[in-house]
Amino acid sequence: MAPEIRVRFAPSPTGPLHIGGLRTALFNYLFAKNHNGKFIVRIEDTDQNRFVKGAEDYILDSLKWCGLTVDEGPKIGGPYGPYRQSERKHLYQDYAKQLIKTGHAYYAFDTPQELNDHRKNHEQKGKTFIYNWHNRLKLKNSLALSSEVVKQKIDANEPYVIRFKCPENQTLLLEDIIRGEIKIDSSTLDDKVLFKNDGMPTYHLANIVDDHLMKISHVIRGEEWLPSLALHNLLYEAFNWEKPKFAHLPLILKPIGKGKLSKRDGEKGGFPIFPLSWNESIGYKESGFFPEAVVNFLALLGWNPGTEQELFTLSELGNSFSLDRVNKSGARFDPEKNNWFNQQWLQQMDNTTLLPHYKQLLESNGVNTTEHSDDALIRIISLIKERASFVSDFWELSNYFFVAPITYNEKASKKQWKENTPELMSSLSQELETVQQFSSANIESTTKSWIEEKGHSFGKVIAPFRLALVGDLKGPHLFDIASLIGKEETLNRLTTAINKL
Repeated sequence: MAPEIRVRFAPSPTGPLHIGGLRTALFNYLFAKNHNGKFIVRIEDTDQNRFVKGAEDYILDSLKWCGLTVDEGPKIGGPYGPYRQSERKHLYQDYAKQLIKTGHAYYAFDTPQELNDHRKNHEQKGKTFIYNWHNRLKLKNSLALSSEVVKQKIDANEPYVIRFKCPENQTLLLEDIIRGEIKIDSSTLDDKVLFKNDGMPTYHLANIVDDHLMKISHVIRGEEWLPSLALHNLLYEAFNWEKPKFAHLPLILKPIGKGKLSKRDGEKGGFPIFPLSWNESIGYKESGFFPEAVVNFLALLGWNPGTEQELFTLSELGNSFSLDRVNKSGARFDPEKNNWFNQQWLQQMDNTTLLPHYKQLLESNGVNTTEHSDDALIRIISLIKERASFVSDFWELSNYFFVAPITYNEKASKKQWKENTPELMSSLSQELETVQQFSSANIESTTKSWIEEKGHSFGKVIAPFRLALVGDLKGPHLFDIASLIGKEETLNRLTTAINKL
């Protein structure tokens, strides 16, 4: 029986969730769904100096908004909890000391000032200071000092860190599902700090220990963690633990195609880079994007299904997703394409589903929605939505249904409102007065019969009629508009246009 697929999304609560982080969460989630596995969220809050209040809730709310159901995590628990690293800190020191016992780690007593002096000294000689095999025996650590001196320092509560002892002159063969085999010379690696002098582990130690204890089968994370892969492999070997499989996702690039997408790019380009609003930054949700659209365009940033299909539900993505179709190269972020995805999802949405969003928009523009039936509002949505990319577009596309025009498009007026138009509109108004059931079909039938009977030009009647009702030559089927605003309002608008134009 194959081992259970278990993946984790492990963000740090140091601020809002960037769209790149959300994509990492999404790819983990989709991989788990594709293999009937578990999607775990672990909050990596060991760096208390960078902790931001509210960030954890923001991250979890963002995942929930996108429909990424968490199987195990900080708010719901699970068999391998707790799921916040700050609540697991009692575990890490024992593992760090275990590495010291087996000769894979050591105590280092160098002060920050001493290390800074070493760096400056190296810089003056045009070199880079790296704490590793070539100089560790000349520095203040348990490899260079006698065991008696080390014991004295620890007993005297002298500050120390625990560093990993990287091997010298080894060619490390690392496997990555997306990038294939990677070769690293171990002599180029520094002896990373595993345990800090504040009693907290660094990311590297806590991450490996937690992934092992939580039985993580696949580590799917951003490309920025690729330089850590060698150390993480060495740590698994040092503990004699089975390694998970690793996959490093490509970067999300700026719209110009070069460089990593940043918050500044969003500010400059006028598009969101966070799923939900955070402080002054507007999120995708508040910008009017549907979560389905956000999930859809994120999934296709760096992954392709191998078909021409572009629109996917979350469920379809779970069925189709595989890591072997994730690209190595970065994926260009295209705000216009993202808008297109939202427009496509908007068109597919049921009008009844859109009704609450539309009502909210109308109320915010001063329309009392209780004065309009749901059926009428749903009918308006059906008439305008094909021209919209966002629900927020609905107001501009439909405001004339609720507010009579007080100005008229100047260019259209000059072209369509002729000397005899007032007389035509007045005559049309009298004809419409006779329509008993003011339905779109009846209005159209009456108007067309009257035009034919009087021998008028169709364009000379319909264009000014639209101008009177809308204030412009835009909008859906004219007789639908008249029917929805009603007989009284239609006649009033014709009278106003006759008087004003």
